[in-house]
Amino acid sequence: MLTFYDYQAAPSPRRARIFMAEKGIEYDCKQIDLRSGEQLGEEFRTINPRCTVPALVTNDGQVIAENAAIATYLEDMFPEPPLLGRDAAEKAVISEWNWRCEIEGLMAVAEMLRNTSPHMKGRAMTGKRNIDQIPELAERGRKRLGYFFEDLNARLLESEWVGGNHYSIADITALVCVDFSAWVKASPDTSLTALHAWHEKTSSRPSSKA
Repeated sequence: MLTFYDYQAAPSPRRARIFMAEKGIEYDCKQIDLRSGEQLGEEFRTINPRCTVPALVTNDGQVIAENAAIATYLEDMFPEPPLLGRDAAEKAVISEWNWRCEIEGLMAVAEMLRNTSPHMKGRAMTGKRNIDQIPELAERGRKRLGYFFEDLNARLLESEWVGGNHYSIADITALVCVDFSAWVKASPDTSLTALHAWHEKTSSRPSSKA
């Protein structure tokens, strides 16, 4: 059985959990307490030397430790329902929007949180190295996130789902981004009606509770 290293409260492993829930994949889940720094301990370093979650251990012992790589592996092993696209054109659009949701959305929230939270002082980036906070990045992150929400709303005015006509990994990343933004009190403006309608629809899927 697959083994999944997780931290229930964190947004990054939630993306993988939702992906696996959509496909009905069974796995053994092991929680790594990020608050206590368990990810930095020697035991977990033997699993993932980068000291981050999620990490997926395959049946043959390979460790996959990035969301995009985990999704690629699982899509090949469990192709139904397809979450990375059904043909070349759809795959390209989904990949583009998933990238935008991650870099323009999730990373903007992370900039805000990790550069302001007193609990993350000296830990402004995930991973094994300590990196100081840069408070100015938080303000940049807030602006970036606002622009991203505007762009996402415009996309959802013309498309049922973020990646096109079907629910996909892009919707998963966007959902986690919107929910994560509440951590820094930067949720989408009420005027972004298409985004809010999509969020309500997406949040109603059973997988969103994974």
